[in-house]
Amino acid sequence: MTIRAVADTHAVIWYILADKRLSATARATIDTIGADGDQVAISSLSFAEMVFLIERGRIDLTTLDQTLELLDRSNSVFVEAPIDRIVVLAMRVIDRTLVPELPDRLIAATALRHNVPVISRDRSIQASGLATIW
Repeated sequence: MTIRAVADTHAVIWYILADKRLSATARATIDTIGADGDQVAISSLSFAEMVFLIERGRIDLTTLDQTLELLDRSNSVFVEAPIDRIVVLAMRVIDRTLVPELPDRLIAATALRHNVPVISRDRSIQASGLATIW
């Protein structure tokens, strides 16, 4: 299995919930990657972000549970991408003035580390020059 994209937190949440805020292009990309037997990476940071969103009442606890259950399946389209030193070093390539938020920079750096596009509607990531899918 090959990692072919990195999904940001909202893209993962909206995919799990079948939320219409996920673009048709993003959904089709994730589905195609899965059908091809490859994977979409989720930064470890996204799980922490989900906990934060649960605590703020923005998403339900079951969303995190569903995400983790899907990740645990042997044939899952999603795979966890840990924040390692290569990701941290890749952050230096991303212009902080264009992508000022730490979570967005880490997710973008994860995509750089794997040399794949980011599935994100985040305008700052799109403006950074990184390959994005939305």
